[in-house]
Amino acid sequence: MANVLTNLAADIYVAADVVGRELVGFIPASTINANGSERVAKGDTVRASFTRAATAVDVTESMTIPQGTDQTVDNKTLSITKSRAVQIPYTGEDVRHLNNGIGFETVYGDQIAQAMRTLCNEVEYDLAVEAYTNASRAHGTAGTTPFGTNNHAIAEMRKILVDNGMPSEQDQVSLILSSAAGANLRKLAALQEVNKSGNDTLLRQGILLDLFGMGVRESAQVASHTKGTATGLDANGGEAAGETTIALDGGDGGSLLSGDVVTFAGDSNKYVVNTGFTAAAGNAVIGTPGLQEALATGVEMTIGDSFSANIAMHRRALELAIRAPAVPEGGDAADDSMIVQDQRSGLVFEVRVYRGYRKSMIEVGVAWGVKAWKPDFIATLLG
Repeated sequence: MANVLTNLAADIYVAADVVGRELVGFIPASTINANGSERVAKGDTVRASFTRAATAVDVTESMTIPQGTDQTVDNKTLSITKSRAVQIPYTGEDVRHLNNGIGFETVYGDQIAQAMRTLCNEVEYDLAVEAYTNASRAHGTAGTTPFGTNNHAIAEMRKILVDNGMPSEQDQVSLILSSAAGANLRKLAALQEVNKSGNDTLLRQGILLDLFGMGVRESAQVASHTKGTATGLDANGGEAAGETTIALDGGDGGSLLSGDVVTFAGDSNKYVVNTGFTAAAGNAVIGTPGLQEALATGVEMTIGDSFSANIAMHRRALELAIRAPAVPEGGDAADDSMIVQDQRSGLVFEVRVYRGYRKSMIEVGVAWGVKAWKPDFIATLLG
């Protein structure tokens, strides 16, 4: 195979480094399963085991060793759902025209950067949607950008997560905000004043600080959620605290969507629907750890308004599996290929060059899948 990418390698790596500095928050806040030496096919599965909450027993002295209580270990899977590429064709005349002007190397380098940017944004958006549609609970006011007057919402978000049992190791918990929420946070006087914030990082450099044990990040791909249309749904049977599957009936046949934030009369908690339905009755699944209070038969459920989904989460709650796309055994018609892994974002891109009749094509490709493993460790800050 001809080594046609050697002279272009420097430009390709520069392009990847530029993409690593795009406004992404979910990618660096997630667990990244990346391997530049392996390929993956669309539909491949990654498996993981998860243990359930343990049950304690009284210690009773005996000369016989107790058998112990059987435990169930759950199996969860992550699927590679996308294999995507940006293709950049060139004819000999295209290259000649560019070399007579600004130069081929300059233009194709910019095109590769834009290709990586496009793919990076798709990955970031998939993570954003996976996070908010699999969150546990929510805080804030839908349709109102948070941090208009203070930063108290961050403490409330942390409370939801630690009440759910989330470990609070340093550098593992993130709050990912839209640029609108980030702008409001930057405007708060308490964070700009050095004597109150502790340093001048925000005031001088515009860098958001770690606040209340969370690394504050921004993303251009924070998802906007449009609420479901269902009305009239109420509890069809009593549900105990901790239940995640809620039987509902009495609806008008409208939609209850994944990501909808719902409340039950008499319960101040805002629950996030992970699995909804479109019917007059059905079972809705809310994020673990489930109901915080017992739910009586006939209690009305209300779907909250549409919102922008800022997210607080632990790194281990959300995983991105990313690889180079699959190729046939023995290779395909590509003259050369190069795997580029951006060290800042962790994303793996493959650049391939194909040659035809007086024409060539540069392709930038990547395959990925996302999974929210732990809804307990994800919460939505409404905006």
